This record gives sequence, structure tokens and C-alpha cells, in this order.
Amino acid sequence: MANGVIMSIKKEDDNNLSNFKTASTDDDLTNILNTIKSSKFPAVINYGASWCHVCSKILPAFSRLSNDFPKLSFIYADIDECPETTQHIRYTPTFQFFRDGQKVDEMYGAGEERLRDRLWLHS
Repeated sequence: MANGVIMSIKKEDDNNLSNFKTASTDDDLTNILNTIKSSKFPAVINYGASWCHVCSKILPAFSRLSNDFPKLSFIYADIDECPETTQHIRYTPTFQFFRDGQKVDEMYGAGEERLRDRLWLHS
């Protein structure tokens, strides 16, 4: 189920969601993290897994919310596709928030309203 969600998001990413990216390899995620760390722009990374039911439920909302917060960069990273760069992730989903190149907040679990509030706080 999650793979279908990810595939539809990737298609949307190519067409509409310029502030939404998917890291599909360790190299992708490393490059994204390096860009975030050298940037002044805020970003949020959603660490999830295809086997995680809660992750599958929040991923479409995460994608939709990227439209509501165009000044934030939204990144989705599957911990199984990026095993080396996500070794520090212990819970899925985990959301990490960055500002001025630094991690400033972290949120575990899901809940669309809770996520929206946190995004508003960091946008």
C-alpha cells in the first residue's frame, strides 16, 4: 500500500510539488541533508517505512501539507531504502525539523493536526 502512495507522490513531485522530494537511496538522503545543513531555508524530513501502517496513513497528508507550506522543504525518506543514513531513527514515523541548517525539533508518531501545528510553528 505504501509503495503505491509513494509512487503517486513521486508522480506529483515531478509535476506539482516542487517543495516535496523523496530520498530513495542513501546517496539521495546524504545530498539532501548536506543541502539542508548549508541552507537558511526551513525543512522537514519524514522518516517512515513501507511496512509501517501509521506511516502509510500520514504520508498522503504530509504530501498535501507541502502545498500549504510552500516556504518549507518536505522530504520523505524510507528507512529501508536509506539504511545507512537512517540508523539513528528508532521510531516511525519520525519528523525532524530544520532551520538555518540545524535540527531544531523532532516529532514522533502521526496525527495530521499535530503535524500541521508543528509545520506552522516552523514555517
